Amino acid sequence: MHAIMNDSIKIGLDAKRIVRNGTGLGSYGRTLANDLAAVDGLDLLLYAPDKGRMDLRGQVAERQNLHYCYPKGLTWMPFYKSYWRTRGMVGQIQRDGVQVFHGLSGELPMGIRKCGIKTVVTIHDLIFMRHPEYYNSLDVKVYTRKFNHALREADRIVAISECTKRDICELGGVDASRVDVIYQSCAQRFSDFPENRGMWQVRQKYGLPDRYILNVGSIEQRKNVLLAVKALHRLPEDVALVIVGRHTPYANQVSQYVKEHGLFGRVVMLHGVPDDDLPALYRMADAFVYPSRYEGFGIPIIEAIRLGLPVVACTGSCLEEAGGPDSLYVGPDDDEAMAHAISQMLYGAEGRERRIERSRDYVQRFENTGAAQRFAELYKELTT
Repeated sequence: MHAIMNDSIKIGLDAKRIVRNGTGLGSYGRTLANDLAAVDGLDLLLYAPDKGRMDLRGQVAERQNLHYCYPKGLTWMPFYKSYWRTRGMVGQIQRDGVQVFHGLSGELPMGIRKCGIKTVVTIHDLIFMRHPEYYNSLDVKVYTRKFNHALREADRIVAISECTKRDICELGGVDASRVDVIYQSCAQRFSDFPENRGMWQVRQKYGLPDRYILNVGSIEQRKNVLLAVKALHRLPEDVALVIVGRHTPYANQVSQYVKEHGLFGRVVMLHGVPDDDLPALYRMADAFVYPSRYEGFGIPIIEAIRLGLPVVACTGSCLEEAGGPDSLYVGPDDDEAMAHAISQMLYGAEGRERRIERSRDYVQRFENTGAAQRFAELYKELTT
């Protein structure tokens, strides 16, 4: 059992994604854990089914008020870790004296409300309900059940965007007064421009083209990067597209299109790129393109703008909320409009620098969201 430091509030965090997911939910959890650990009066216990990846754990700074907690006992048994996270973890949380448990990825363990432990859940998106065609039917049922269970268990519900809040209220039948919007923070490494030498090293490491537009995110159907590939036909031949993200079967579809339409050499796909290389990849691009059909927020847009890139994205979800009025938005099936928008963001295009300047002003609202402080205040409200 971990003793509470002084008069600190003991907070449990669901850390599965923190130790296992390189991007997305993992980045959200690691950034928030680091920020929360810097807030006075909080003692953090991070509950994970195993140690996951050492490189990801290393992104959470070691502090006296932050500890990882793992299952004890029958960890060798198949499915035990999954059972522990769903049900068995509650007993351990209770024995550790946790006062508030925060489900960072839309889930809460079974029976936690009955134990008298206060709960907060962060809902990132409800894409599995808005667009179930991107998931298999079993996953949709599982995710929907977890979502509905979280709504019943949670004392407070947090959405990462106004778009997600609207979805929670509509699809979950939740009164808007129960849902707080707390924008996620962007990691500090996207605030500092990389040095020229570092950028040169990254360019050499990946054999990057001289001129390119950039896309970052899992290469999956919903992310719709093929739209940007198709737009290349209408852009100058010296402009390439660099796609950074986890490989999925959709990546094979993109590769097949590239091969069949003579775009070899103009499309580069990079997998397993370390986080430390991302700022240089952003900084050397002409523009950032994010043609996703649906997102809960779109943190890569914020990262790109902070590093001085203009952004082209798609309509239909929350991307206008993330990118602001000086980014450009097109329909998710209109490759001609995508090409036209990108052409307005390339180096030398009229008004490009002004768009970048205004967009950087806009995203300042996300740079100092005070997310950790707002969560700390929320935790304190629940324990008083």
